[in-house]
Amino acid sequence: MENGCAISNGNPCMLCPRGCGVRRGAGQVGRCGAPARFLVCRAAPHYGEEPCISGVRGSGAVFFGGCALGCVFCQNHEISRGGRGRELTVPELRELLLRLRDRGVHNINLVTPSHYSALLAEALSRLELGIPVVWNSSGYERVEQLRQLEGLVQVYMPDYKFAFSDLAARYCGAPDYPEIALDAIREMYRQTGPFLTDCEGILRQGVLIRHLVLPGAPENTLRVIDAIEDHLPAKHILFSLMGQYTPMPGLERFPELQRGVTEEEYGRCRSYLEFSSIAHGYVQELSSAGEDMIPEWNMA
Repeated sequence: MENGCAISNGNPCMLCPRGCGVRRGAGQVGRCGAPARFLVCRAAPHYGEEPCISGVRGSGAVFFGGCALGCVFCQNHEISRGGRGRELTVPELRELLLRLRDRGVHNINLVTPSHYSALLAEALSRLELGIPVVWNSSGYERVEQLRQLEGLVQVYMPDYKFAFSDLAARYCGAPDYPEIALDAIREMYRQTGPFLTDCEGILRQGVLIRHLVLPGAPENTLRVIDAIEDHLPAKHILFSLMGQYTPMPGLERFPELQRGVTEEEYGRCRSYLEFSSIAHGYVQELSSAGEDMIPEWNMA
């Protein structure tokens, strides 16, 4: 577990595509805002995911603090910018996952886990959960990170946020996002193969790609759909079109993000998706937008 040891021993962290090289084990904090140990902000059954994830018993969601991507519009900004949560060791996280499993959830849902990928590979190794592990990420991950997780993660649920590098640069400081995310999703599909659900309609394996429609940027959504059709097995993955964009505080430098998505913008995206070759997935109602989608951070 080379990268995991690098973090714990104070060597430079090169986990994510930013490769900032900070010494997390020596107390330094990089762009992700994460310490050397897990920073957990919430662990509880969660009912706000797609039906194939939440089901009727909920998804066992573990929200991690910090984020390597850092979108300016993040609705979980209170935790994604780091500095909030409870630090846990690998054995402590294993115990937390087992307790969550025992509450009867359909799966273990690791939310924003990318900057802990090496430690999570260690935590999941030889851990018999008996339910799928869901990797719920921004999609901004190196293929080498994901290869550490092969056989440990059954369901990948990445975002594919941007098809345009200029938008990714403006909102995340990551102009390489479109290519990085596409390579990451290809690797996710290689590991899981076509999606498979059980008799309850719960996703047991596969890839579910999420995309949030942004105000003023329907063309970005159309190009995301094109990229999935052109570069991925569109008939064997799930796709979730999301309309829950909600303006967050601190967007004064981004006036275009200080409003919601219009019916016209969202309707254009929905229509384009309907005529695409993407055959399976979900379309969220535009009325889902609002701060009630944000969980309570009960481990801060």
